[in-house]
Amino acid sequence: MAKNFPVVCLGASAGGLDAYTRLLREIPAEAGFAVVVVNHLRRQPTMLPELLGKAASMQVQRITEGMPLERNHVYVIPPNCDLTLSDHAFHLSPLSKPYGWPSVITVFLKSLAETWTGLPVAVILSGMGPDGADALRAIKTAGGITFAQKPETAEHPGMPENAIDTGFVDFELSPEEIAHELVRIQSY
Repeated sequence: MAKNFPVVCLGASAGGLDAYTRLLREIPAEAGFAVVVVNHLRRQPTMLPELLGKAASMQVQRITEGMPLERNHVYVIPPNCDLTLSDHAFHLSPLSKPYGWPSVITVFLKSLAETWTGLPVAVILSGMGPDGADALRAIKTAGGITFAQKPETAEHPGMPENAIDTGFVDFELSPEEIAHELVRIQSY
């Protein structure tokens, strides 16, 4: 099985459910890439996989340790952990930053840039704080593509604004426009 397909990380926090839903509704079941939803979740359980399963055409799964990464799936990080990739599989570990602004998006994006043999894609959506922004340079260096939600379309524009301020964002679009661009990119 080919392991060189695009992996799209959707990173968000406050307001993320709306952005994820709007984006995933526009992606066909056989899009040809994998989507990894990395949300700020501390200790509380989440219904995010079930909620996103109602919006997505692709199968939605909660990530477990060692789960292989496959195209045409949506994967959701469980609460209270960092997520990395190694040998084309997910690995979970305790939060590296349990207090203050979370860094789970940054941790995953840096891992994606360092280990994935296909196209790494970063999408920074609604939320507060800088998570994800520090990894955009690594995604670009790895030959990847970066997106930020247009701040005026985000419930909380802080995360997209921080991403844009890095100078490493290729596209500033609404969630629906991001989905359409991802499908267009994959079709080449």
